[in-house]
Amino acid sequence: MRRLPIYFLLDVSESMIGEPIEQVQEGIATIIKELKTDPYALETVWISIIGFAGKSKTITPLQDVITFYPPKIPIGSGTSLSKGLEELMNAIDRDVVKTTYERKGDWKPIVFLFTDGIPTDDSEKAINRWNNDYRGKSNLVIISIGDNTNLNLLGRLSDQVLLFNNTDSNSYKEFFKWVTASIKTTSENINNTNKEGIDLSKSNPDIVEKIDLSKNHSLPDNNFVVLSGKCSTNDKMYLLKFKKALQESNVPGFQTRFYKVEGAYRIDENSYWEYSADSAISNKISSEELYGNPSCPSCGNNFALATCICGGIHCINGDGNAKCPWCGNTGFYGMAEGGFDINRTLG
Repeated sequence: MRRLPIYFLLDVSESMIGEPIEQVQEGIATIIKELKTDPYALETVWISIIGFAGKSKTITPLQDVITFYPPKIPIGSGTSLSKGLEELMNAIDRDVVKTTYERKGDWKPIVFLFTDGIPTDDSEKAINRWNNDYRGKSNLVIISIGDNTNLNLLGRLSDQVLLFNNTDSNSYKEFFKWVTASIKTTSENINNTNKEGIDLSKSNPDIVEKIDLSKNHSLPDNNFVVLSGKCSTNDKMYLLKFKKALQESNVPGFQTRFYKVEGAYRIDENSYWEYSADSAISNKISSEELYGNPSCPSCGNNFALATCICGGIHCINGDGNAKCPWCGNTGFYGMAEGGFDINRTLG
């Protein structure tokens, strides 16, 4: 039986923390549940999930739908598109059965690439390898989650670049319905017509729109700031996510940028380091640009954003003496006067 390999290449960088990664997790589970009731998908579809942040790994190797169990999606620091592409190409080499004189191989694999950010590394070599050796042998559909991506760069990988307007949880549900329908339609067509190809279902243009790659798209600036902290009660790590906003400045006609807190999230420390880039933190953000200080998601202390002289971010319960879980230093903590620099991650 010829298989239809489906690869989900997921951006699992820190900017995906919170609702995006939760919705992707739920969406993958919904896709699998729906495909398990579809006779054509059960006949042909095999699925693999690959994650990329600063590093990339195969989360779930290629397997048939009936035995597939949706995995826990990790989070890491950085957005290395090159490492994601390399992992994908190596997986295709390893998994996909080639056609020979003696037998028909697998159908041309379909890749859904989900990303919400700009690569933090040089992707040139991986892009060239993809275009030279894999583009003609695969169907790559790139989905930009929100508009904080480099559409010009993504357009060099595929003619199918789509913008997903992730406005709320309902939009995610509609989006994953569309992905499921596209997989079902494609598997039905190849079963009935014995012809290669991908059949993307009709989408709601308010939720999924095709990008015009003939135009030059401007690069977004930093839409998110992510900080990594450690609970001072139990040493468990968490992430603080802030989203860019603008407000009127004192100068007429100009606006001032700031970042408003979206939330604080517990993370699995082992998988976080597995997917994070090795480079030491060197990026900074001024405390004056950050609005909001949520409670610790691990122990419930009142403030998740406190910093030690070592630069480590951790939680405290209020003014007074506290111990830094990063360096062990004990000192008095209180409201700072004026701005200061805070370590931020690659996002």
